Amino acid sequence: MIDKTMPFSLKDERENEMKEILTTVYGALKEKGYNPINQLVGYILSEDPTYITTYNNARSLIRHIDRDELLQAMVKNYLGS
Repeated sequence: MIDKTMPFSLKDERENEMKEILTTVYGALKEKGYNPINQLVGYILSEDPTYITTYNNARSLIRHIDRDELLQAMVKNYLGS
């Protein structure tokens, strides 16, 4: 049996948490009939929580994400880094 140490990264865990939150918020916006992409972009640019519905606790959830951290993750994923 080979004993390997598994690397652990809090950054990866945080990115997974942000993705889960965004997926939930996206779904809530879509269910309420909004254009989720437009609403999320509006929120990210302004940090005005009224862009996000309170349905399914989406507004509260989105506030758990730091905008700078989210933008870094988005650019990283977009560029494939």
